[in-house]
Parts: sequence; structure tokens; C-alpha cells
Amino acid sequence: MLTSPRSFSARHLACLLFAVALSGSLAQAQSTVQAPTPTTTLLCPAAVFDGKETHAGWVVLVSGNKITAVGPAAQVTAPVGARTLDLANQTLLPGLIEGHSHMLLHPYNETSWNDQVLTESQALRVARATAHAQRTLLAGFTTARDLGTEGAGYADVGLKQAIDQGIIPGPRLLVATRALVATGSYGPKLSTDVTLPQGAQEADGVEGVARATREQMGKGADVIKVYSDYRWGKGEPSHPTFSQEELTVIVQTAKAAGRPVVAHSSTPEGIKRAILAGVETIEHGDNGTPEVFKLMKQHGVAFCPTVAAGDAILQYQGWRKGQDPEPARVQEKRASVAAARKAGVTFVMGGDVGVFAHGDNAREMELLVRDYGFTPLEVLQQATSGNATVFHLADRGRIATGLLADLIAVQGDPTKDVSALRQVQMVMKGGVVYK
Repeated sequence: MLTSPRSFSARHLACLLFAVALSGSLAQAQSTVQAPTPTTTLLCPAAVFDGKETHAGWVVLVSGNKITAVGPAAQVTAPVGARTLDLANQTLLPGLIEGHSHMLLHPYNETSWNDQVLTESQALRVARATAHAQRTLLAGFTTARDLGTEGAGYADVGLKQAIDQGIIPGPRLLVATRALVATGSYGPKLSTDVTLPQGAQEADGVEGVARATREQMGKGADVIKVYSDYRWGKGEPSHPTFSQEELTVIVQTAKAAGRPVVAHSSTPEGIKRAILAGVETIEHGDNGTPEVFKLMKQHGVAFCPTVAAGDAILQYQGWRKGQDPEPARVQEKRASVAAARKAGVTFVMGGDVGVFAHGDNAREMELLVRDYGFTPLEVLQQATSGNATVFHLADRGRIATGLLADLIAVQGDPTKDVSALRQVQMVMKGGVVYK
């Protein structure tokens, strides 16, 4: 880890002032106190992917937590005393941005979602989440949108604070806290005789959803997540939950406070209502139709398909991928992604990590390339400059002068082979090297 020089201690300062006083004149004394100088590092890879395109022979100069120069090696001069990181045969790129994660969940083949919500203490879940945060960062994801604690209350706010204060390593988090669901539509659900803690906050009616939105923002939510459709009973398909009026009030309430709203939506009507309400992204969209994706394009709403989550769940349930016929759920997802691409919808890269292992975030990008027809360059743009634009993160997602020094280096060329993202050699966040 690179650190800045140690600050001058109060004890040393007291000693200095005492010595100066003994000399008889502060004005005549020559202080030896010097301001700390920021750490400066010159990164020398084989090539730089700047969030849009690749430049061979470029280098990047970092001072403190910012990028201070980018360009051909012959045109960038490092100051005396700068450190040099030789990243031979590696591509330097912006820190990746995870668009859909749940730090407070772990894979369902380890513990079911119901049991995580009902039987795991919040202390255990938070302790596990600290490990998830570190794995995410070391996998090259320096920012993550965390879309719901799934029964762990506002624990994501504390997790974010611990990362920001340097107590634990992890990505920069955008947290959604509890998420909003219509009463009766979520879970866990066991016996009808038992009222159970829920995986999200129930709210109903215009006044109720406005109050719940304000409560979550007041507790620290950066993003408001709403379930515009869900299952009312076990085994049945999803149906719309909130009314158009309720969804619109949620968006208006959040937008007035500068918070975006994202919607879990998988039915045509649920997606349509969320779009018309003004949400910024649709999550999942399994049964989206060409008509709703055209509407999504018209309203500038982005789409996070989370293909890796469904793929993982089906395998947990016994699907032998590559051996058994493709399940209907996969075929539906493939059709919805194809329709969204044809409509020209903007894609968000996010895998619903937590359903599968944290640190395995690149799984979504690999599936999009291998099974859904995207190019490595397309998914890499989504995970860097694309997600930064959709999430209003103007200070990251690209390699340019003045932006945050959130940078990673991978072996090979990820714009040609997405599996290169599994070969993370260096991770820097805010100018500090973590790997």
C-alpha cells in the first residue's frame, strides 16, 4: 500500500515551539516543519483503455487521489521522487463499476435467501459483508451499486461509512438500504399464521410510499429501489404491485432530494409503469417485450439484465449447463436482451452479485459475451464509462486528467478477451494501491 508521509505530530510541534521560545524570537527561528507531499506514481502499462478505447504506449501519472496526466510516454514527465509501477504486458483501465450487488447476501447454494433473512444475525451478515467488500475491490471493482440489504436494515450505510473512513477495504458504495415493496408481495413467507421479518420495507398508498422514501433517504440511502412487480404467492408468476400513482410519487419524492430510483421489474406492465414513473434503470426485465423496450429507449431509461443471477439460480436448482436443454427462463432472458439491443436501449453492467459469489463479478460480463452476443469492448465500456454516466459519477469510469485515481491493471487485452478481467494484477483506489 502506498501512503503519504506521516503528518507532523503534536508532540513534535510542542518541542519545536519550546525550542523557539528559548531562542528568544519566533520571527528569527527557522521552522523545520514541512507540509506533507502527496504520493506521486507513474503507471507504465503496455496499453491504456480509457473507458472508451485503447491506447498503446500510454502512461498515467497519479498524484494524491487524482489522475494528473495521461498520454504517450514521451509526453508525460514524472516529477523527481515519483514512484514508478512497471505494468509490462498489462492493460491499465478504469476501476470497474458493479451495477447490481447485495453485499449483505451470499450465494443461495450456501444458504437459502429465506434462511439468510430469518436465521442469520445482523452481526454475522455484516462481518461476512466486510469480506465481500474486500473481495469485490480486489477483483477490480472500485465502485458498486448495492441495491438492498435484504432484511439487514440499514447495515449497508454503516458498511459504506467503514469503507469511506478507511476502516475496511472495499469499493465506493452507492447504497439503497431497505428497498420498497407493496405489502404482501415480498418475503420471507412461511405459515400464514406467522408474521415474519421482511426482506424489504413494506409501504402502501401515496402518503405511505412518500413517507417510506423519505425515511430511507434520511437514514442514508443514495438510491431508492422499488419492486414494481413481484410474486404474491409461492410458485406463481410476478404481477404488478404498486399503482402508477404510487410509483410516480416515489420517483418525485426521491428526485426532489437528488436521489435516483431504480426498479426491480420483470413483467411488461411492471416495466411500463416504472418507466412512466421516471425511474432511471430497470433491473432484470426477464419478460420485457419489444414494445416496453421501445418505451424504455424513448424515456432514456437504462437496462440492467443481471443475466448471471438467473444462470446461477438455475444451476443451483439442478440445471447442468452445457448438457441439459436450455430452461425456458434462459430463453426468455435471451429474447428480452435481444429486444432491448434492437431497440437501442442503454445497458448497465450488473450481475446481482450475492446470488453468486462476491469477487466473481466478471461472471456477468463473460456471460454477456459468450451467451448474449455482446463484444468484450461493449461490456467493458458498460462497466466503466457507461455505468459512470448512468449513475451520474462524473469523477470516475474513465482515465482522464482530474478524475479519481481508481485504476486497475489486468494481464492481456480485455477489449479482445473478456477473460482477461480474471487476471487482475493491480488495484488502485483513490491513489492507494490495494493489490
